[in-house]
Amino acid sequence: MLHLPHQPQPSAYRVAIRAVALTAATLILAACGQSAATQPAPKAAEVGVVTLKSQALDVTRELPGRTVAAETAEIRPQISGIVQSRLFAEGSAVKAGQTLYQIDPASYQVTLDGANAAVAKARATLQSARLTAARQASLLAADAGSRQDNETAQAALLEAQAELKSAQASAAGARLDLQRTRITAPIGGRVGISTVTAGALVTANQTTALTTVQQTDPMWVNVSQSSGELLKMRQQIANGSLRSGALAVRLQLEDGSTYEHAGELAVSGVSVDTSTGAVTLRVKVPNPEGLLMPGMYVHVQVAQAHAPEAVLAPQTGVQRDTSGGASALVVGADGTVEKRAVEVAEVHGTQWRVTSGLAAGDRLIVQGNGKVRPGQIVSALEVGAASAEQAASAALAATPAPASTPSAATRVALKN
Repeated sequence: MLHLPHQPQPSAYRVAIRAVALTAATLILAACGQSAATQPAPKAAEVGVVTLKSQALDVTRELPGRTVAAETAEIRPQISGIVQSRLFAEGSAVKAGQTLYQIDPASYQVTLDGANAAVAKARATLQSARLTAARQASLLAADAGSRQDNETAQAALLEAQAELKSAQASAAGARLDLQRTRITAPIGGRVGISTVTAGALVTANQTTALTTVQQTDPMWVNVSQSSGELLKMRQQIANGSLRSGALAVRLQLEDGSTYEHAGELAVSGVSVDTSTGAVTLRVKVPNPEGLLMPGMYVHVQVAQAHAPEAVLAPQTGVQRDTSGGASALVVGADGTVEKRAVEVAEVHGTQWRVTSGLAAGDRLIVQGNGKVRPGQIVSALEVGAASAEQAASAALAATPAPASTPSAATRVALKN
């Protein structure tokens, strides 16, 4: 009989241990499977959005400008002489034709008297020549006079007529010079400081003006705008996105206050300054109280066109890259984030006027746009334009100094 080697049998204790281990492993695997099955899906990121709307608004530019008198007249004498008197109060209002200075008229009166005497003499000479010419013509007709005497008398008559005209012209010139001893204001307005006093010698058409009269109601404001901005606006008017028209102009004075009277855009320059690349605009502004003075620096808010269906986007929803290009993130109907390239024009408060890339009805991400990416599904929460504007204003106002912000190492040291 064949005898097999003896196989040792496991003890009851070992069998029990193995059974317990197998049961525990089974339970652990079952628990893990149940946990994986019941674990919720990742929560979609929440972002704040503003649903864009179209609205009618005026396209306004804020530009620097200088006030200029509507009319300016530098007062200079047209004859030479001694100033006899100044007949105005410096800085006062004067009317057109009002006498400002009186130059001593004595010498000019003497010249006029002499010219008038010359006219009287020429008139008498003409009368004598006329009689002589008539007599010689009668004698020639009766064959009692010579043709030569008649021709001489007729020539003398023509000469006397010319002499009278010359004397009359001299008298008119002398009369004009006498009138010019009264220097008058050619326009109405405010008269400036006088550069001469009574007793001063002045000369005809001298370089230095005696004073200046400026018409300050209304006033002009000369404004410079870049040709690129003006060209872009005119292109938008041409394609129908903007409408042209006479719109109001507002001034902000040097002290920050707003001038109470609205003006109007009167003239737009027809050429570009090659040195600055700007076009000069001229604004007409009422100045009944005389508050504006020529040469004042002002900020001009010029409404140059009207946008009937403008789309405004909060600045917090528009980002710019290193090349200056603008883009925005919008949430689609399915909750997916989409990145769009946009073009913006001027700023209205804390919002851009968007000319392309966004439309009314788009949901623009204005909060949380730094933590999402295109193609991601998000949960959009409407925050409203007012909240977006407040957030933008707060972001601009919050400018903490770098020194007051502790570094990471400092925070760790403080924590420890």
